[in-house]
Amino acid sequence: MNTLGRTPFRMQLGMTPAALLTACSMSSPSNAVADAGGKASSLAQLLPQHQVVLLGEVHDNPDGHRLRWQAMEIAIKNGWRPAIVMEQFDREHQAQLSAAMQSCQDADCVIRTAAPGKSHWHWDYYKPVISLALQYHLPLWAANLSRKDAGRVMRGGLSAVFDQQTIAALGLSHGPDPALLQGQIDEVVQSHCGMLPKSLHEGMATAQIARDAVMSGIVRKAARNGTGAGKPLQPVALLAGNGHVRRDLGVPRMLTGMDSLSVGITEAPATTMAYDRNFVVPTADRTDPCAGISGKSFRH
Repeated sequence: MNTLGRTPFRMQLGMTPAALLTACSMSSPSNAVADAGGKASSLAQLLPQHQVVLLGEVHDNPDGHRLRWQAMEIAIKNGWRPAIVMEQFDREHQAQLSAAMQSCQDADCVIRTAAPGKSHWHWDYYKPVISLALQYHLPLWAANLSRKDAGRVMRGGLSAVFDQQTIAALGLSHGPDPALLQGQIDEVVQSHCGMLPKSLHEGMATAQIARDAVMSGIVRKAARNGTGAGKPLQPVALLAGNGHVRRDLGVPRMLTGMDSLSVGITEAPATTMAYDRNFVVPTADRTDPCAGISGKSFRH
């Protein structure tokens, strides 16, 4: 299993290749937990110091979600006012999300309105952050490439979803950088316990790169939104899986020219190349993700 935060393999059994690119969660965090070891306070101090902060997660780890939410709450109460960009909302639902943030009174309403059918996320993990956005009137942005579009990229490449102008805007006119593509292939293989059919490797890696490119574009859009010439950019916080916030492979590679901080929230120490800062949380209670699995478990 990839300790840097890829989706636990046991959650992916029986899914289609497109579904393998998303994740689900298992149990709810308690909001009434002290800041163990002062990690949230330490992280909170870092958040206002950068134009963009990229905050990772292990999707099914309640301690990591709690740490991130508590740090954001502390920083926001102290005056930090970021636009919050979330992997959990698909980009095509931005209009619904913006409308929900204007009309809804609670996080449940926002989720019902802007995330139709997205039951694979355990939304209890994200409700505290959405509630903060509602309370402090913070912009909320949908950042994900949908399962449908990710599957189309896997099968047909970038041009199956994006026109040439969009591909150029994403910085992928010449295709993914070969070293980046190989790095993502290695991650795909490792995070799927070496069981994934080889025929899926490059397609899944390309879809992952496409998702990172889409997220980076939305981060830039969120930063510029509502700002005019000569005005400072809007601070931005991206909430996404640890794989997406990796400085060596993920969204930060595509944010050239922006002051960004990559924060891993992982279950084990990470390499120095992966994140600017890494906060380690206890490993979530889960069965061995690779136990008893074979390549026949995948349907494609």
